[in-house]
Amino acid sequence: MTSLRILHIDDEPDIREVVELSLGLDPAFSVRSCASCADALATVADWSPDMILCDVMMPVMDGPATLRRLRECPQTASTPVVFMTARAQTRELEHFKSLGATGVIPKPFDPMTLASSVRCHLRAAGIAASRERFVARMRSDAANLAQFRSDLRDEEPASRALEQIKTFAHALAGSGAIFGFREVSQAASKLETTATRVVGNPDLASIERDIDALRACIETASLHS
Repeated sequence: MTSLRILHIDDEPDIREVVELSLGLDPAFSVRSCASCADALATVADWSPDMILCDVMMPVMDGPATLRRLRECPQTASTPVVFMTARAQTRELEHFKSLGATGVIPKPFDPMTLASSVRCHLRAAGIAASRERFVARMRSDAANLAQFRSDLRDEEPASRALEQIKTFAHALAGSGAIFGFREVSQAASKLETTATRVVGNPDLASIERDIDALRACIETASLHS
C-alpha cells in the first residue's frame, strides 16, 4: 500500500513532534516536518507530498506567504494546503480559502483525531480536483459543440455532427448535476431530447438554439466555479 505523504510546516518543535506522533497513529501516513518555508521548499525537491499542513503564525515568513511560495514551486503548485491555526473564525476561514488553502484545522487540535481530520481534507481536496477537471472538460465540450453546430448546416458531415451532439449532451446531462452544475445538466438534457427526437428531417433551428443555451450555461458555470 502506498503511503499518503504529509508535509508539516511549523516553527515550534513541540508542535511538529505532536503532529508526527498523531499522524503516526495512522499507518497510511508518511510524515515529514519542516521548521520553515525554506526547509519545506528544500524537502519537496525530492519528496512530493499529497498534502501540506502549514502553521499560520511563523516568523520570517508566515503561512499565507509560505502558501504563495509553495504555489510558485512546480512540485507543490497544485498540492492541497491546509492551514493549522487558532484563528479559525468564519472571516479568517473565508480569507484563507480565498488565498487558495484547501481548509483549516483549528488549534488546539485533538492529537487522537488529527489523522481523521487530515483524511477528511484529503477527500475534500480530491473532490475539488475532480470538479476542476470537470470544469475544464465542460469548456472543451463547449468548443466542440460550437464546431458541431457549424457542421449541422453542411450536408456531408451533418449526420455525424448530430450523433456527436447527442453523445456530448448525454454525457453532460448525466454528470453536470453531480458536480453541482444543475443548470448545465438540465440544458444538456434538453439538447439531448431535441437532437434525439428528430428522424430524417432534423429541426436544425431548435438544435442550434439548445446548443447555444447549453454553451451559455457552461460559460456561466465556468465563471463562477
